[in-house]
Amino acid sequence: MNRHKELAWADVQAKLEISPEKLWSLNEMEITGGDPDVVGYDKSTGEYIFFDCAAESPKGRRSLCYDREALDKRKEFKPANSIMDMAAEMGIEVLNEEQYRELQQLGQFDTKTSSWIITPADIRRHGGALFCDRRYGAVFVYHNGADSYYAARGFRGALWV
Repeated sequence: MNRHKELAWADVQAKLEISPEKLWSLNEMEITGGDPDVVGYDKSTGEYIFFDCAAESPKGRRSLCYDREALDKRKEFKPANSIMDMAAEMGIEVLNEEQYRELQQLGQFDTKTSSWIITPADIRRHGGALFCDRRYGAVFVYHNGADSYYAARGFRGALWV
């Protein structure tokens, strides 16, 4: 409840009941280990905002490279998918840096793992991609090759309902 003290669950539930595709996406977030929760309300659109709030990067969304281009460029040892493709399949969006930092205001996340975030086009053009984690009481943004993947790196999603 500390993530959404100001919100009435009945209002959130009413929105969900008229949006079965959003319920499906939330279920996908849940079954891949994301622990989705309401983290805000956008007054301009009237939508509730859900983020993955699992303590560590969702287990069912790790060992993935950044996007299709990176996946296609790998010659050997390709991961099963990319974060951008998987997010699209799930009907969610990958968190950007601002959203990741907002999430970190709600608790301590990714203290043992890391999560890819949306990467600016100019960085991506050079073959890189960004990820974040929390270490030493601070949130860090790092870079890696977009085609890299690690067992302890996944991605966190956002959904507007």
